Amino acid sequence: MKCLVFDIHGEYGHFRKFYTTSSPLTFSIPPRTSISGLIGALIGLDKEDYINYFTKDKAKIAIQILSPVNKSRLAINLINTKTAKMYSKIKDRTQVTMELLKNPSFRIYFSHEDENLYNKVKEFLEGGKNYYTLSMGLSEFIAEQKYVGEINLQEVSNNEFVYIDTVINFNEDIEVEFENNKEYFKDTMQNEMDSNRVVTEYVKILFERHGLPIKCNVNYYIGSGDEKIVFL
Repeated sequence: MKCLVFDIHGEYGHFRKFYTTSSPLTFSIPPRTSISGLIGALIGLDKEDYINYFTKDKAKIAIQILSPVNKSRLAINLINTKTAKMYSKIKDRTQVTMELLKNPSFRIYFSHEDENLYNKVKEFLEGGKNYYTLSMGLSEFIAEQKYVGEINLQEVSNNEFVYIDTVINFNEDIEVEFENNKEYFKDTMQNEMDSNRVVTEYVKILFERHGLPIKCNVNYYIGSGDEKIVFL
């Protein structure tokens, strides 16, 4: 299997947790649905249609943490733009505290069954181009991309403990050996949506806060550079 590898990073990021309201919290990593939107923006897919190209039976996406997950909180003034014709005269403001990722950086592994779409993504990454501006969740938080390269992946049916470089799906069937001096976190994220943007799958994920590999017993893919990854 051919797989594209690229990095994304920014000064701030926010991937809103679906169960928060007035004080928005952020996931520690971008959900698979957010990466799908980012790749769609990269090559110029319509925002109302891109979801159809990234169903799990067509696209494979894995995420590796490159920099420690750090979060900060910032007070944000939300304004009602319908109450005044000029921004300087808007008085209807609501202040909320928003949780943000600080200096987020991730490595994305991407493969697709559609060779034309795959090659288009490769062309844009190799040329350092993007059709729409990329962001870390919200349009205010601009993301930069860096193409790493193309690797070949081989699927491995595993029955022993190995170190996995990416975030992993975490369920009762997966054995994990928790090691000292590592910080493990788990979360539940949306993983797939239908064409009406209704979430059709949630997954539990496990990651190490500093991006260190996780020792576990799970089937995986090994790359030409000895990467061991698990697709979400």
